[in-house]
Amino acid sequence: MYEYLPIDLSWGKDEMRVFLPISAALVFFVVYWFTAQSEKIKSYFYNKYDHDDASVKHIFFTKYFGFISMGIAPTILCLIFIPEISLADYGLTFIPKTTMYTVWWTLGLCVLVIPLAAFSARKPKNLVNYPQIRAKNWNRSILFKNLLGWALYLFGYEFLFRGVLFVPLIEPLGIWTAIAINTALYSATHIPKGLDETIGAIPLGIVLCLLTAASGTIWIAFIVHVAMAWTNSLTALRFHPEINYNKAK
Repeated sequence: MYEYLPIDLSWGKDEMRVFLPISAALVFFVVYWFTAQSEKIKSYFYNKYDHDDASVKHIFFTKYFGFISMGIAPTILCLIFIPEISLADYGLTFIPKTTMYTVWWTLGLCVLVIPLAAFSARKPKNLVNYPQIRAKNWNRSILFKNLLGWALYLFGYEFLFRGVLFVPLIEPLGIWTAIAINTALYSATHIPKGLDETIGAIPLGIVLCLLTAASGTIWIAFIVHVAMAWTNSLTALRFHPEINYNKAK
């Protein structure tokens, strides 16, 4: 007979608050990532439309799908199976007493990260991937869809990481363990984007978790992340040698 060590498989009251958010974040991010990277889905758009239109529609689809898969789907699961935590608890709320705290930290971080994002965005290695819409000729409509797509995607992304994957873990694990788990997964999602973004996500992830806990909302993390993405995208658009922007259209 083989002998094995006993395993405690008992399910305590706090298990769901840890197991579900981590599992949901993993599953739905994987679903989003492989959908966004699918060559079959990309080919569908490029076979149906001309190059520029296909690029716009494909990237906007991935952003909208990210909003659904990371922002909506895991939230619904958590609201059903962890009913004691509401949307407001996850940070989707406005708290009057922390409003000025939120405003000043948002402004302060934007002042810091926007110039850094603008500086790095014009580098050749960044222009390989950005702007993500690879249309050769941009107009106002494409620009608007680009900005809207980033906002939708990042709302779902930040609500997943700073809400679903953070708030339920604080009480059973303590805030620093919750931050460690959150930041580890947050940094790991940046691995495909290179070493710089992967390492940069570590201090940023810690700061955004702390600010989310202190403000009680996700708005600092969301707005700062959007500011970074918009700056990066618009700067890359301006400096990309193969992309033209027609302001008149």
